Amino acid sequence: MSQAFQLCILRLSSIGDVCHAAAMVTRIRKHRPDIKITWIIGKIEHELLEGMAGIEFIVCDKGLGKKAKEQLELALGERIFDALFMMQLGLKANLLSKVVKAKRRIGFDWKRSKRGQWFFANERIEAKPYAHVLEGFMGFADKLGVPSDKTPNWDMPLAESDWLWAKNQTSLLGKYVVISPAASTNERNWTVHGYVAISQYLSEKGYKIVLCGRHDPINTFVSDEILQTESVITLNLVGKTSLKQMLAVLAGAELVIAPDAGAAHMATTMSTPVVGLYGHSNFRRTGPYLSQDFVASVYEINVKVQKGKEWVYLPWGTRAKGKDLMTHLLVKTVLKKVDLALRYLESLDSK
Repeated sequence: MSQAFQLCILRLSSIGDVCHAAAMVTRIRKHRPDIKITWIIGKIEHELLEGMAGIEFIVCDKGLGKKAKEQLELALGERIFDALFMMQLGLKANLLSKVVKAKRRIGFDWKRSKRGQWFFANERIEAKPYAHVLEGFMGFADKLGVPSDKTPNWDMPLAESDWLWAKNQTSLLGKYVVISPAASTNERNWTVHGYVAISQYLSEKGYKIVLCGRHDPINTFVSDEILQTESVITLNLVGKTSLKQMLAVLAGAELVIAPDAGAAHMATTMSTPVVGLYGHSNFRRTGPYLSQDFVASVYEINVKVQKGKEWVYLPWGTRAKGKDLMTHLLVKTVLKKVDLALRYLESLDSK
């Protein structure tokens, strides 16, 4: 009896990219259950994916530096994998990959292979021009000849206790919309005035408004600013949930409104429509994958002003820079996308 194909995935962060990678992993588990998967993942990201069926996780905190490498060496022992997916482009991750013994070391294509990754890989995935990050990740599964699906699927591991917690928090709300107002950097965040205006608009339409976000200084500051205004926030869950509890809350929402942040992609894994708010990066590449039509974006204007060209004539992944770019995103622009998403929801209800 032949041994199972041993696959190691190196993707440590971030929440959004780990969600994209999870779609690729779900695809492999669906079509090639014979492949045994070991995923080297970051500590925070593991909190979200812990318990995913058929996956062995090895938690690695790259912030520990040399100690992280030592811990990974100890966890892997003398194992030799049939293939390693090098799905993280950071220099620390590339150096960490040296610890993993694998016959095939598969990295990104030449154009995307940054920070010396080409030095650590012996194979590369095919280039996919103008691809979303999720589609780019799918190139790794393609490399192993795994059959593809028409649309991505996610098998997010939520326990009954997570669903019950979310139900206890939201059961009396009726239909609710989640606003997850903060990204990991302030420059990606929309204005407090904008969030308040949108929450009032949705409240008038009969929706309850729930704030969600991780427990960190940026989320706390932004949510406090919103709550100090004449807002109509019904429930504030910022800093009060685990990632899995937050995922269950997002799953129960009618709609999620968020900037370029992990919550947008978490909601996508649960098929909840997302109105994404973008100003620095091209949402066609990094936006909520299943809600591209609902994204409110000023990226196109910002990057043209800065680069002197339309985004289609610039290298894929070009970003606009500046601390105040999100202030250019008007409330009326977001309202149009909210209305479009609500009409979509109404069409589903009528079927």
